[in-house]
Amino acid sequence: MPAAGAAGRARPGSQGSARTLGPAAALVAVTAVWGSTFVVIKDVTEAIPVADFLAVRFTIAAAVLWLLAPRSVARLGPVLRRRALVLGVVYGAAQLLQTWGLTMVSASVSGFLTGLYVVLTPVIAAVLLRESVARATWLAVGLATVGLAVLSLDGFAVGAGELLTVLSAAAYALHIVLLGEWSEPGHAVGLAVLQMAVIAVVCGVAAVPGGLVLPSTSQQWWVMLYIALVAGALAMLTQTWAQARLPATRAAIIMTTEPVFASTFGVLLDDDPLTVRFVLGAAFVLAAMYTAELGPRRAREGTVPHLPGE
Repeated sequence: MPAAGAAGRARPGSQGSARTLGPAAALVAVTAVWGSTFVVIKDVTEAIPVADFLAVRFTIAAAVLWLLAPRSVARLGPVLRRRALVLGVVYGAAQLLQTWGLTMVSASVSGFLTGLYVVLTPVIAAVLLRESVARATWLAVGLATVGLAVLSLDGFAVGAGELLTVLSAAAYALHIVLLGEWSEPGHAVGLAVLQMAVIAVVCGVAAVPGGLVLPSTSQQWWVMLYIALVAGALAMLTQTWAQARLPATRAAIIMTTEPVFASTFGVLLDDDPLTVRFVLGAAFVLAAMYTAELGPRRAREGTVPHLPGE
């Protein structure tokens, strides 16, 4: 899943393969970690309510990042703080929707459906930023629709888990668009810390009705720490470093391997069945992701359009 607060702009002159090999490998490693979380989270949320799990996870991640860069939030101006609030609410909603959906579907299906944020991002950007949508993007939407149908449809009904996961993908896409528009050089860490704090509050509010449930075993705490520190704080910092040295399109293509890793971990560790239907549906979804990124979506690399009225 995309890490909250990651910067998505590439620096000019970062095209050389020798200079980008390390960042690309780091981004692959981050994506593999994200893929592993689908199986791990599914096990833990069987014992801990979704909202409680997320509240604790992001509280730990925010606290650790703040300790690493205690002055980063103080350097944010009022405009960036308001933007961090919006970004945190959007990302928190995405996390809740995705994790609730994961309690109803397999880790493999959840991984592929969450990856639809790659397809939905240019569509949402076209609406908010008034960008034209290339034919390749509409082709990607069509391929994704077919893949979703194969993966998710049971007769003429779509399961609640699949629907929640697709909604989470849309929220992730909105977060990517807003972050790309609002982020400023030099403030990535502060923006991430404040976002994670807001996410913790959003999930904490969702957990209030049933009371906050904490992990009760050492194994659950180890999983919580892995999700919060490795897949959260460390992954965000690594992604920020890598994407500052990679062209945006190349980084996005690398990140489309997240559902592949999720599927692999699901089959190997969670006994997900490797059926013909799953392979076919997954192939359509992956084709949609690559079509969306390889098509002429941006006329100029690194150009960031502005929201209407700004």
